[in-house]
Amino acid sequence: MQTWPVTWTLSSLLSDAERRGEAEIKGLSYDSRLVRTGDLFCCIPGGVVDGHDFAATARDAGAAALLVERFLDIDLPQARVDAVRPALGAVADRFFGHPSQQIPVAAVTGTNGKTTVTYLLESIARAAGREPGVVGTIARRFKGVEEDAPRTTPEAIDLQRLLRRMIDDGVNFVAMEAASDGLAQGRLRAMSYVSAGFTNLTQDHLNTHGSMNAYFEAKASLFDGSYTKHAVINIGDEYGRRLRDRITFDVTTFGAEGADIAFDATVSDFGLHGEISTPIGGVHLDAALVGRRNIECAVGIALQSGFELSAIVDGVRGLRGVPGRFESVDAGQSFLALVDYAHTPDALDYAVRTCRELTRGKLIVVFGCGGDRDRAKRPLMGEAATRNADLTIITSDNPRSEDPRAIIREIEPGAKRGGGAYELIVDREEAISGAVRQAHDGDVVLVAGKGHEQGQQFADRTIPFDDRVVVRRALEEIACRS
Repeated sequence: MQTWPVTWTLSSLLSDAERRGEAEIKGLSYDSRLVRTGDLFCCIPGGVVDGHDFAATARDAGAAALLVERFLDIDLPQARVDAVRPALGAVADRFFGHPSQQIPVAAVTGTNGKTTVTYLLESIARAAGREPGVVGTIARRFKGVEEDAPRTTPEAIDLQRLLRRMIDDGVNFVAMEAASDGLAQGRLRAMSYVSAGFTNLTQDHLNTHGSMNAYFEAKASLFDGSYTKHAVINIGDEYGRRLRDRITFDVTTFGAEGADIAFDATVSDFGLHGEISTPIGGVHLDAALVGRRNIECAVGIALQSGFELSAIVDGVRGLRGVPGRFESVDAGQSFLALVDYAHTPDALDYAVRTCRELTRGKLIVVFGCGGDRDRAKRPLMGEAATRNADLTIITSDNPRSEDPRAIIREIEPGAKRGGGAYELIVDREEAISGAVRQAHDGDVVLVAGKGHEQGQQFADRTIPFDDRVVVRRALEEIACRS
């Protein structure tokens, strides 16, 4: 049953805006190609195109009114605001009946680990008998529905509509990733969170934010008191400590000595095993994952969200893995082959060091860096790889509009500093096959950077490419030759 007004008026939906004319509003849209009859078409100015330029197209498609930053010479009722995109959060939240105030929604932000934390929270909710939904990088999931995620944090209209669909389908807990660009652009305005977690902050997205401080401030805005009054912060991270020191409400810490949550665990091929201490007591915990900080973060958010410790233990134990996050590819070989999404210096360093703990022989790492993204991190990733690997194969990632050879040349100075042996193989499939062919009993092959992704992006095309499929094919090829 729908629990919010199906039809609004322009004045009731945007009572504080300057308006010209009145209209009944039956829906919201920001893409003129998706406008339905009765929609309020929201003219978002973008870096490439301006939604105001498509207002006439939206009118012809049946739009009932426009949300604009400047009044247009078009025969439709209009409401004017200073900035459309930040205003959409409150407009969409109101239109869809304030969904995040009706069920618990937990958020997690940070450079690395967000996806794993949401998977853990989903599993914990199921163990507690709840019906969870997830909004994240890999997909948007609820009640048997799984939809592609074009971006980690949806536009405000898409997000609020999705939450309303989840509620109407019986979802009663949502875990979502809060990306820095979504926060900076105001896509999460008017969201209400039962808890929010901060995993870490390392160099990434500087092509978007310009500086680490701006990147940090975008993440930190989730904890300004308007979204939540409960935070879970990694104080093992320097930015996490800065964040903790400015928060004035309830904070649970993890990630360092003296933190509220600490997982004292040993690592094996099968995951992590040990004792975890929490503000409500300690308990033994087994996990089929190797990221202990992600587990600590998820436990903290789950506690703040009201889950019992027994359900948390069952949920963590029940999660067998996360797509593209330290995902094992097993074709019966005598060595470990792992695919991981690590695409920042810190994430790659952690992945390589973790694999070093797992190997009884050599550690072979395959990675590259994406084109049209932060170039400064390229040598840092080269150094992170060769510092602890026996052999690093530097290859292409998603080159986009750049020449992959040029990207590799920018990685190589850091690879030299790291000190380990390395090879340069531009073709990613050839690089992966080469790593697999060189592996023997007890070795570990880590293919990093793309994780769950199923395509490789070039300037003029995207080709099907899944590291997991390529690794399996290479494993099967060596099995046929043996």
